[in-house]
Amino acid sequence: MPLNIRSEEVNQMAETLAKRLGVSKTEAVRRALRQELGLTDRSVSLWERIRPIQDRIQARGATGLEADKAFYDELSGDT
Repeated sequence: MPLNIRSEEVNQMAETLAKRLGVSKTEAVRRALRQELGLTDRSVSLWERIRPIQDRIQARGATGLEADKAFYDELSGDT
């Protein structure tokens, strides 16, 4: 039976999640519902779940900037 979402707010949230995950809106809603219901697939290791995130980070490439103590101090306000 199809699900018809009539709330524009819910539709926008589904679109945002779909874009963030790189999946369809249907898959985004499926994942959100499974997560909320505690039905996530525990057979997939943590490493397998975070691998897509790591791949996206690595795809951006190195900036060539040094991250030294002064850099981290400035970020945390410990100058």
